[in-house]
Amino acid sequence: MIEGIKELLLGFKNRNGISIFYATIIARILSFFTSWIALQLINHKDLGVVIYAFTIISFILPISGLGLHQSLIRYGSLSKSDTIKNQIFKYVLNKGIISSIVLVLLIILISLLLKSYFLYSVHYLIILALAIPTFFLLEIVKVQYRLKHQNKTFALIEISYNILLIALVTILSYTYKELGYAIALVLAPLFTSALFIRKLNIDFKINIKPDFINIDFWKYGFFASLSNVATKFLTAVDIILIGYLLKNSEMVTVYKYISLIPLSLLFISQAFITTDFVNLTENIYNKKYIKKYIQNYIFLFVIISTCIAFFSWLFSENVLLFFGTEFVNYKTSFLILILGAIGILILRGLYGNLLSTIGKANVNYYIALSAIILNVTLNYYLIPQYGILGAALTSTLLMWLTGIISCLTFYKMYKKFLAHQELN
Repeated sequence: MIEGIKELLLGFKNRNGISIFYATIIARILSFFTSWIALQLINHKDLGVVIYAFTIISFILPISGLGLHQSLIRYGSLSKSDTIKNQIFKYVLNKGIISSIVLVLLIILISLLLKSYFLYSVHYLIILALAIPTFFLLEIVKVQYRLKHQNKTFALIEISYNILLIALVTILSYTYKELGYAIALVLAPLFTSALFIRKLNIDFKINIKPDFINIDFWKYGFFASLSNVATKFLTAVDIILIGYLLKNSEMVTVYKYISLIPLSLLFISQAFITTDFVNLTENIYNKKYIKKYIQNYIFLFVIISTCIAFFSWLFSENVLLFFGTEFVNYKTSFLILILGAIGILILRGLYGNLLSTIGKANVNYYIALSAIILNVTLNYYLIPQYGILGAALTSTLLMWLTGIISCLTFYKMYKKFLAHQELN
């Protein structure tokens, strides 16, 4: 097993996973500074209006381009030549931008029709809706570099985007306050894409649609993006229900901060999956390779998770004191959420992405949707009874349950996937 872990880590290193790991950490730090700068330059009430509007848009961003960036990474990984990968990229770029513009127009229309509901946010909803095509463009540029196994460039794009965002937020927020902040959020992905898209060396004059692009190509991307939206919403449901059921904004704040570290730990598995997704998809028909990867991955993350659990149990009070003395009272809820995060690190992160590699993104969506329904049902009972402890228990249960279901579903569907391939 130790040799297996060494092999996994060596592959991670050779695919420039270390660059992605560090880029993720740096991006999070830069993102924090961006938020801090905006807080210093803009009136808090006015900034809140923009943040509220962007929170709404952030739930729509995963379905920008109707999820075609998800189709690009899977079908591009299965394609053998760079020529075909580039053809898919051009198709996705063309159709995705058109789809994103349609989404923008729909948001503008809905914002105007529901103007009284959104109050002061309507203008910023319209402006920030323009981030849908710019974020889509950035996403497919990043995907294309991953398909070319240039993970170091992918990491550079992540850092460049956040540096540009800091610069734009500083300049535009200082000059135009909250309006400048909104504009910066739209322009940063556009400028970053412009810096890197030319280096892809794609001939945009020749447009040939690959033969395998059909309704399944679109369905995969759409369901993969819906799955991301559902997962994103799943992490927000607890906050929403705590606010609604307890009628106590202080408890909302407490839960948000005690869940901050457990949820932040997920970047460890995300860095691995981001690095290895293309490689896993390319080798998905190699049963021996996939089996060995799963064994090595789980063994590694059991060790990592054990260290996280021990450290959290030992230093939980010290960690919570960083947020304030009052947070120490919620040590139990914090430790329960750490246990939930471990479930994602070991199972859900891995098997959810493996389902995507065999084209079953729709299954991920149905699992996430079922989890949302179960979350609401359980929390309606547990939150009034146990407060934020009830929310923590529900989240942890679902983090493990969705991981176990993803695991069992993958093995069942993978057998059929390989059997179907043998018949063809």
